[in-house]
Amino acid sequence: MSSSSCSIRVLGLPALIPKYSPCHLSPAGGFPSSSGGYNNTWLLQSSSRITRTKKTRIIITNVDSSDSGGASSSQPPEQVVYQGVYGPWTIEPADVQEVILYRSGLVTAAASFVLASSAVYLPHESEISDFIRRNIDLFYATGAFGLGLSLYLIHIYVTEIKRTLQALWVLGALGSLATYANFAQPAGKELVNYVIENPMATWFVGPLFAALTGLVFKEGLCYGKLEAGILTFIIPTVLLGHLTGLMDEGTKTNLLVVWMALFVVFAGRKFFQPIKDDIGDKSVFMFNSLTEAGKKALINKLEQQQQMN
Repeated sequence: MSSSSCSIRVLGLPALIPKYSPCHLSPAGGFPSSSGGYNNTWLLQSSSRITRTKKTRIIITNVDSSDSGGASSSQPPEQVVYQGVYGPWTIEPADVQEVILYRSGLVTAAASFVLASSAVYLPHESEISDFIRRNIDLFYATGAFGLGLSLYLIHIYVTEIKRTLQALWVLGALGSLATYANFAQPAGKELVNYVIENPMATWFVGPLFAALTGLVFKEGLCYGKLEAGILTFIIPTVLLGHLTGLMDEGTKTNLLVVWMALFVVFAGRKFFQPIKDDIGDKSVFMFNSLTEAGKKALINKLEQQQQMN
């Protein structure tokens, strides 16, 4: 989706930008530079030659000393600058680190879920099964932490959607703690086993999985990932089937296998995706970081450039 382009009008300005749904937002509403502020890359150095490519990006190539009459620029030999709604932007080391942490959170959540769920299919007498059952709440907590990290770093344009997913995670985390302290621990059971044996407890942990469903839905919507789309239906189906008692154990077990497999594929494929996909249009974030006066000034400047062209 990110590689295709379309002509749209934003605030009265036509712009050539990547197609996207409202799928990207940094945790702080922008991407900080190493100095702590926002690194606006809208003004390009006069010592650079700019060439626009067919994939709505710009290659900045340094001009050597014979062209400029002086020392060459300190920029790297080639730097990709993507064209956004409000101007060009580049990928910085901080952006890469943020995306890697986001994807690492997904891997942590997937690995923890698969390990905890695998106890259902292992022989009860095996040492591996015994180890997993004794530490199943640890796997649950680790997976919840990984999911929380990803939800904190998730890139999505609409702030309200991000805050909703985060609120669901908080409700699910608090519900899990309350269920463990008030019900599971007094009964001498692990949290996960207590929820399995008492379907009504799904109400307390359910928001955590609702947040996970929202995350995979976002990934499926933005990038057209089949496994994410299927997970969007499987996760709530399994939980609702367990809560209502309308789903027999065999069906739940079979769907759980599909859930495990797709979750691994979903998390693993993230590391084969271009970093820029999880960043989105960085110029939007830089625009949002401006004051209202700054936004108006930039819009006026872009309108004037449009009229001149």
